[in-house]
This record gives sequence, structure tokens and C-alpha cells, in this order.
Amino acid sequence: MGLAARLPAAAAFWVLLGTCVQLPSAAADSVAPRPLPQAPQTDPALRFAFDGQMIQGGAVIGTAPKGATLLTLDGAPVPIAPDRKFLIAFDRDAGPSATLVATLGNGQQVRRALAIAPRAWDISRLNTLPKYPVPRPEFEKVRPAELAQINAARRMQSDSAGWRQTMLWPVVGRISTLFGSQRIYAGEPGSYHSGIDIARPTGTTVLAPADGVVILAAARPFTLEGNLLMIDHGAGLNSAFMHLSRINVRVGEHIRKGQPIGAVGMTGRATGPHLHWSLKWRDARIDPLLLAGPMPVAE
Repeated sequence: MGLAARLPAAAAFWVLLGTCVQLPSAAADSVAPRPLPQAPQTDPALRFAFDGQMIQGGAVIGTAPKGATLLTLDGAPVPIAPDRKFLIAFDRDAGPSATLVATLGNGQQVRRALAIAPRAWDISRLNTLPKYPVPRPEFEKVRPAELAQINAARRMQSDSAGWRQTMLWPVVGRISTLFGSQRIYAGEPGSYHSGIDIARPTGTTVLAPADGVVILAAARPFTLEGNLLMIDHGAGLNSAFMHLSRINVRVGEHIRKGQPIGAVGMTGRATGPHLHWSLKWRDARIDPLLLAGPMPVAE
């Protein structure tokens, strides 16, 4: 099954937020750059092709127009493979539109406006319950170093082609929490669930969902994520597996789709044994259910 035709259906990951301040323009009368000439799109080879869902939390494998030497999504460069394939994805909170621009070798451009479908998320309101208090002194002491390891891992890029593969479920079982669900505590939003939780007994083998390279294998349990394993699938796509009881692989190791990589556990902030699997393309958090398809029936 391709990325298309997948069904849309939480150990919280911390979402880092930035703020932007609009400065007074010092070049209000500046001349806008002259747009490059547009390539005629009567030739099918000069059009974009897509496989996947243009939806919040979704990912798409595309084919760039023939002769494309540069591709951007909303102004950010996107690598193009030699066969013109590329990967883009849309965050859980992505806006309703995006723009792809391919620049051809002759300087002409092919533009494609993308419509990103919205989704309805599972939001629960706990009006009398405050946000769960984390033990502040200990947490604040160790958390910066943990986040530094996670961020450093995500900056690593490999030549893996796992992003081209149809992903398999790392474990098969009951989905206990969906991607994107969120609680509002006495009016204060908690972080939304950045992955998907699958309830399985401690020790259940976890398989690699696609080819990749290990970019983080925690030497000791992290405060929230417990034993954390991260795998880069190439093209900016990576997986994170949390609360593991065991990690079988090491940083830098190339792994194959279906290879045992660890075991389900309840290390870190977890109330029971389960696997938390999350996927991220650059800064966009995406829904594993859309890439792996419906959960198979457990035998």
C-alpha cells in the first residue's frame, strides 16, 4: 500500500515554541523581486505528482517536474532524489495551504498550491484538575541535557531510503492513545500527544518500521521518555520509540525494516507498559497511523 488511502484515526513530548516579533519595516518601498518565468505545464513531465494525503499530520511522497534542480516548500529547500522523488509532510497544526516551487535548469519555475485538509482532534477538558506537577528541582536539573541529546540526534541526517518504504507497525496491539489528542486542565492546554501509544506487555519485541540509521539509543532512562530510541529514515524523517524496557541496537547502526530493535516497557513517565511511537519530518509532527495504515488484528 502506498502512502495514499491510509486512515486517520499520547507520555507527552514537549513542544518548543518560539515567538516572532514583527519589526518595523526599514524597506517599505523596496521593490519586490521579479518573479521567474513560469514553465508551461501542458507537458505531463513538467507537472508534480503525489502519493499520500495532504492532511494535517500527513506525509506525501512526490515526484518533481522533469529538469527540476531546486525545490522549495513555503520557501524552505526540499531535497530531490536522482529519480525526482521527494518527501514533504504537514504538522498536526499545519495551516490550510502551502506552496511548492520547482526551479528548472533553464530558470523557469513550476508552482503548485497545496490544500491541507484539517482534522478534528480528540480534545478532553478536565475543568477541576490542574496540570500534572512534575518534580521541578530534579526535572529542571536533568531535562536540558536530555533535550540537548534529542535535538542533536534530530540534526543528524543519513542516506537511508527508509522514507520511501511503506511502514509496518513496530508492534501489533490495542491503540490506547491516538496522535494529536490533547487535554485542557482547568483552562490550561496540555501538550498534545505527539505519537501513538500501543498497549503491549513488557518485553514484547519492537520491530523497525522501515530501514534507517540509529541516531539515539539512550544509555539510561530519560525523565519523560524512559529508554528512548531514535532512528533516521532519510529525507528528514525520523522515528522515536519511548518507554522501552530494552534497546537492542547502537548509535550509527544501519537497521532494516522488520529488524528487532528493542522491547516494550514502562520506563520514564508511563502508567503502564506500552510503546509510544512518534514520527517527525523536520519540525512537523506527523501521524504514524497515516503512514502504517490500519492496525492489523493481533493473532
